[in-house]
Amino acid sequence: TNKGNDKYTFTMPGSKVTVEATFVKVEEPADLPFYDVSKSAYYYDAVKWAVEQGITSGTSATTFAPDMTCTRAQVVTFLWRANGSPAPKTASNPFVDVAAGSYYYDAVLWAVEQGITSGTSATTFAPDMSCTRAQVATFLWRAEGSPAASGSNPFVDVVNGAYYADAVLWAAQNGVTS
Repeated sequence: TNKGNDKYTFTMPGSKVTVEATFVKVEEPADLPFYDVSKSAYYYDAVKWAVEQGITSGTSATTFAPDMTCTRAQVVTFLWRANGSPAPKTASNPFVDVAAGSYYYDAVLWAVEQGITSGTSATTFAPDMSCTRAQVATFLWRAEGSPAASGSNPFVDVVNGAYYADAVLWAAQNGVTS
């Protein structure tokens, strides 16, 4: 129970307990409510922009969780919101794992209509699966209309012919990634 003035109490249960405390340096930037986004962080401006645009609101009122992995549902929802949260033109949902009423439902249907994703199979989207860098680059590239990119790929771990190769090349050439 928060007793105020940084004092907390708890009722001891009838069994052995372990109490652990984690302390973090609270730095509240002037323009963001997130104590875990320092003004000196390389992503500060991007987070500020995304919050101002309504693309994200963080993981709580005071945290953004910059080191947390994003899910496929979150990334598609970010893209959808960045594009104005347009209503999908169809109500046909090809994915058994995308429930009507979920926060990402319209975003996924819109992304399928736009050719941004076709899911992880014909009937699954895998909304809770971590979104890999290759998937993010591919989603961004497709959202931009799959523009042509030429030249050699600067990354030794990007295999020619991989589904994401053109997307990564485009992203590198356009300053999206390095």
